[in-house]
Amino acid sequence: MIKIAIVEDNSFLIKTVQEKLSFFEDFSLKFTAENGLDLIEKLEKNHNVDLILMDIEMPKMNGIDATCFVKHKYPQIKIIMLTVFDNDENIFNAIKAGADGYLLKEVNPKDLHQGIVETMNGGATMTPSIAMKTLKLFRNPMVFENLPNQEEYNLTPREIEVLEQLSKGLKYNAIADNLFLSIGTIRKHVENIYTKLQVHNKLEAIQKAKNNNLI
Repeated sequence: MIKIAIVEDNSFLIKTVQEKLSFFEDFSLKFTAENGLDLIEKLEKNHNVDLILMDIEMPKMNGIDATCFVKHKYPQIKIIMLTVFDNDENIFNAIKAGADGYLLKEVNPKDLHQGIVETMNGGATMTPSIAMKTLKLFRNPMVFENLPNQEEYNLTPREIEVLEQLSKGLKYNAIADNLFLSIGTIRKHVENIYTKLQVHNKLEAIQKAKNNNLI
């Protein structure tokens, strides 16, 4: 029986992951946590957990900082990042923090089960698109600590995520579904992106973002 904890600040997404896990009898959900600090408090009371499914963007303490903490204090616990964020910086920082795997939240129950079992057996599970990005990162290493352009334009991580989705040719409704946001919120993010980048349309925004290594 694999003892699992879920760290996620969205209650709807927690239920979604729980439903995916419920298909399998070899999993036992020990607890859920709303953020990294909540996780640390619960692990201090009981760290009898085999594997953590960790979100990245959370209040109080994000998933990457939480992963770093857990790996230092409880190195035996496996951690799989389970997130909507597939940008290079998050992948790089998650692996650097000690993550044992990286899956996107759209993963189906069968692949999630396989990924957890593989990780517990010493493997490293990754969504195929993440594995490809990871290979590219190793071929062309970037120093994410020194990315002045991101600060210069003051784009938030969410705005960069929206930009990346736009660059893939996705429509607003598809981006909203992928990021679990409303179409209105996506439109607002796009307006903010145009203002910050000082552009007037999607093509200009994508081109400027690529020229400045934002995506």
